[in-house]
Amino acid sequence: MKKHVVMIGGGASGLTAAIWAARSGAKVTVIEHMDRVGKKILATGNGRCNLTNSKLDGTCYHCQDPEFPMKVVGQFGWKDTLRWFASMGVLCKTRMDTYYYPVSDQASAILDALRLECGRLGVEVCTGCEPEDIRFERKKGRSLFFVTTDQGVFQGDSLVLACGSKALPSSGSDGSGYRLAESLGHRVIKPLPALVQLRCQGNHYRQLAGIRTEAGLTLYVDGEKAGQDRGELQFTDYGISGIPVFQLSRGASRALDEKKRVQMRIDLIPFMDMEETRLFLRQRFNDFGDRLGEDFLTGVLNKKLAQVLLKQAQIRLDRPAGEASRRQREMLLKGIKTYEALVSSANPFANAQVCSGGVDTSEVDPRTMGSKLVPELYLAGELLDVDGICGGYNLQWAWSSGKIAGSQAAQWAGPQTERSGERQRAAGLQAERPGERQRTAPQAERPGERQRAVPYTKLTDKGSREGEGDAGSVARPCKPGQQRSYQKKEGGRRP
Repeated sequence: MKKHVVMIGGGASGLTAAIWAARSGAKVTVIEHMDRVGKKILATGNGRCNLTNSKLDGTCYHCQDPEFPMKVVGQFGWKDTLRWFASMGVLCKTRMDTYYYPVSDQASAILDALRLECGRLGVEVCTGCEPEDIRFERKKGRSLFFVTTDQGVFQGDSLVLACGSKALPSSGSDGSGYRLAESLGHRVIKPLPALVQLRCQGNHYRQLAGIRTEAGLTLYVDGEKAGQDRGELQFTDYGISGIPVFQLSRGASRALDEKKRVQMRIDLIPFMDMEETRLFLRQRFNDFGDRLGEDFLTGVLNKKLAQVLLKQAQIRLDRPAGEASRRQREMLLKGIKTYEALVSSANPFANAQVCSGGVDTSEVDPRTMGSKLVPELYLAGELLDVDGICGGYNLQWAWSSGKIAGSQAAQWAGPQTERSGERQRAAGLQAERPGERQRTAPQAERPGERQRAVPYTKLTDKGSREGEGDAGSVARPCKPGQQRSYQKKEGGRRP
């Protein structure tokens, strides 16, 4: 008897879990409350989809249990990800040595590959379907989940929660998964925006809006150093943005939530240390001291940025720069090397790429992604208290956690468990060469006979069942146009 696995969430981790559960021989249903699956995937990597990174270690992730992320990612790493996508027809390339993208530079290629593989494997996807409640029962050693939605009740032998976080709610990540996890007894660490822009105090940011410059950033919380990064800084009309800001925003966001004082110290000439910069400015005053203040740093810094720094150092823009006093020159040096931005807030979830916080990982087994509280419940993706830095790490977390959750959810516990070698063949885990298609073991059927999709069993108002269906396929059909029923092609061949 096929095990029926129900997935709540049709994002990166949910579709991954669905594919691996189906490859392992399970009947799979995906419940997605948006009108289509994978919307957030389309926004990754500025539409190009940075799907993984070969520089992969524990420093790339944040979690209350710092060892948890790599215990998961270590089971399905970046090489496994590239082989998996190659098996679905996606070729990848590198940028900056370690960042991997599809050769087409289209995030849609990644989503299409996942969608097509779901279709090939017969995964049933129900879109526009809003989960409302989950009921769990344990009968004769068997778990049963009843997922109530606005379109009926779905029954499954195991359940995968892959509902996403609260980041970028326009893509479907509205935080509803936290409520569902809590209803099953799980603790949720307060979610906060991460990989997000920071708002700063001061009226001069409107003058700086749009300026991009190489910079070194150091985060201070209540006067203590809390992190540092370097890269392209972007000024906005309300504060600061750019990759180095995103990398440090998690710590800033959580510190602000704790009512702590948050400062960002910015080095605008990061390729020189303080003493080298002091000597550079001294020489520049000797060589170009006859220039007006407004032109003194032309060729060194963006002109608008330079003017703000000169004003803060009280150096007149309409007088020769060489007239500046020793104190004013020291103030200019300090402004260039340790420009201080007092952070007032992080931008909201609508602007965040991911969230910090989520379901407490101490209640999840990293070997299986299974709940330690509810048998046959699995969790994956951003729903958990794991968030990565920029560079493909959050998608790698989705692939890794989704793969493990889906593969494990498809397995029967106890005497029905398959032998290890058979399960590996069903899941398509045999070693393969890069670019080689990965074949899944076809479901048992008579030669030449097309596998028929089992229709849903409809519950009548009186509780009686209409139609036919196997165990774990109880649900009212989705509304027309909202349900996509994918059926395997004959012989398991690709369409």
